[in-house]
Amino acid sequence: MHTSPHARTVAGATAEQLVLGLDTFGDITQQPDGSLTHPAQVLRDVVEQAKLADSLGVDAITLGEHHRDDFAISSPEIVLAAIAGVTERILLGTGVTILSSDDPVRVYERFATLDGVSGGRAEVILGRGSFTESFPLFGYDLADYDALFTEKLDLFAKLKGEGAVTWAGKHRTPLVNQEIYPKTEHQGGVPAWIGVGGSPQSVVRSVQIGIPMMLAIIGGDPARFLPFADLYRSAQQELGVNPMPLGVHSPGHVAATDEQAREELWEHFAANRNRIGRERGWPDASRAEFDSEVDSGSLYVGSPSTVAHKIANTVRTLGADRFDLKYANGTMPHAQLMTSIELYGRDVIPLVRELLAQ
Repeated sequence: MHTSPHARTVAGATAEQLVLGLDTFGDITQQPDGSLTHPAQVLRDVVEQAKLADSLGVDAITLGEHHRDDFAISSPEIVLAAIAGVTERILLGTGVTILSSDDPVRVYERFATLDGVSGGRAEVILGRGSFTESFPLFGYDLADYDALFTEKLDLFAKLKGEGAVTWAGKHRTPLVNQEIYPKTEHQGGVPAWIGVGGSPQSVVRSVQIGIPMMLAIIGGDPARFLPFADLYRSAQQELGVNPMPLGVHSPGHVAATDEQAREELWEHFAANRNRIGRERGWPDASRAEFDSEVDSGSLYVGSPSTVAHKIANTVRTLGADRFDLKYANGTMPHAQLMTSIELYGRDVIPLVRELLAQ
């Protein structure tokens, strides 16, 4: 048996303790006739996908927060609460909650509530947000992008103690001996991670504030992130911090064969990547670049054996304690996502554990 649903990742996880999860932004999917699925149906489909993952023994499901028309999930904790009602063991998290444009107290209360109704299965991954739509939407100035996250993360870390909080900052009113409710049943409060894209400052801050790091590796050889993993561990030693787990999040797709997986993903991946890329001034993705990422980069695409070997290699290389596969990429149909989840839970996860135990 692998890790208990209530167990949390510990640094230096064994093959059996390794947390293997799934992640989605609730991408708007395509219907058989080529039309786009209504966002309301996409949300119901995400619940169905999580229910399948739970039945297959997948350890965690994380939902990303976005405020755009290509993703259906703007309030992940509400979708997670719906998932909690139809699942038994799977960890329920976000990937990520945009803390910079939210209120840390409200975030903490929502996830403490989710933790209670789910029997202790909630967790939150806190991030700045690589998409910036939430800032003007909720009345924040993008000029304060870094300052907002730094300040709000400091407050969130204090809230995790679940005692009376006294705190003051620039971007919200101070708290004076304030209690936050509800409390959780966890020592240390709501389990949390910090989503990190790969800056040394973010790595060190994760250690300083005592919230573990989830590396978002979305391109290039995962081994290029080894210096960040090494910095993470050396900072823990230098600061006298107890060993902290390391998580990794990357996109991929599983199908019966390598060729099928590539062909199913390419069209949807390219459309999604090119739309976002044009907003940010990137050149369009080419098929050669896609194939290169599948072969030696950070796209975990192929048969169960291919994907399992690639995950195991990344876990070994970085010494990771958790790996989350972002299984939804662009407008891939719901049926293909369900097949990918089934193969991941039934075949990939057991093989990863077997490979790492050898």
